[in-house]
Amino acid sequence: MNHHPHEPRLPHPRGPLSTALIASLRGTGPLPRPADAGAADPYGDDLQLALYMCYELHYRGFAGVPAEREWDPELLRVRAALERRFLEAVRADAPVHDSLDDALGALLVEPAEGTGVAGFLHKEGELWQVREYAALRSLYHLKEADPHAWVLPRLWGRAKAAMAAVEFDEFGGGRADRVHARLFADLMTDLGLDTAYGRHLDAAPAEMLALVNLMSLFGLHRKLRGALVGHFAEVEITSSPASRRLAEAMRRTGAGPAAEFFYDEHVAADAVHEQVVRHEVIGGLLAEEPELAPDIVFGIDATEYLEDRLARRLLTDWRAGRSCLRVPLGTTGRREPERRISHTS
Repeated sequence: MNHHPHEPRLPHPRGPLSTALIASLRGTGPLPRPADAGAADPYGDDLQLALYMCYELHYRGFAGVPAEREWDPELLRVRAALERRFLEAVRADAPVHDSLDDALGALLVEPAEGTGVAGFLHKEGELWQVREYAALRSLYHLKEADPHAWVLPRLWGRAKAAMAAVEFDEFGGGRADRVHARLFADLMTDLGLDTAYGRHLDAAPAEMLALVNLMSLFGLHRKLRGALVGHFAEVEITSSPASRRLAEAMRRTGAGPAAEFFYDEHVAADAVHEQVVRHEVIGGLLAEEPELAPDIVFGIDATEYLEDRLARRLLTDWRAGRSCLRVPLGTTGRREPERRISHTS
């Protein structure tokens, strides 16, 4: 069997759900039962890894796994059970703003200086923490904007045109060397990190998997198109100020010119995107489907909730002087001293 060179390896399992799913994808065992998802921790490593693998079949797949498994009916039933468990938990736990204006207004308020992950890295982060942050974010940034592209066939009119315009920028405006995923790979090279797609999946805690899974969940379901737009609004509106702090963190820690450029690029680009998303994507969608306003709010608030969970995990570990990763980073160049790996997950 021939495999595409960009297909990642299957990860190591983290519990019974992911163990059974990996065995099935390898052709050595049955799938987990859909009913087993109902008893799993919705934010735990096992469920989040299993769901991540189900979604990854819709991106680049895995080495040795037949492409036909993407639409395996039994596997899709398992995925639906995992999604249901995760989505029900987020709906129950995420605070929800009373109105879309309130939700958008909250995003426009910059966090206090020095707070949050970007603020921590800006003010006091060390190079080893910058490297860990880049490795974790690579799970999204090496496929940046891909989950959002799924919403395009589900939109029309102003919303579709504006969303396509933003996505065009994310994909480099027609230039392969300016695709944001390519720019992030360059950032990783500066930091001596392996840039292979999916390389750092085993290192990522459940909090990071949940955030990426949320994008895929919203993108793959037409019913959740409003939530995907809300998620995208949260990403674009908060990106520019956070990127400014991260660009300064890259300069202060000596991360390298490509690392600095990635975040400098996002400061400028996302300041424009924020206006387009608020006025044209959201405005255009509500002009056609005003009943989707609560879904947009949910997308914003669910994203904020999972970002906050990830931030708490990272900052708790880093302030204690330990790694936030499940396994140590590999290296392709310079290397910072290893930090003690946290086993709190």
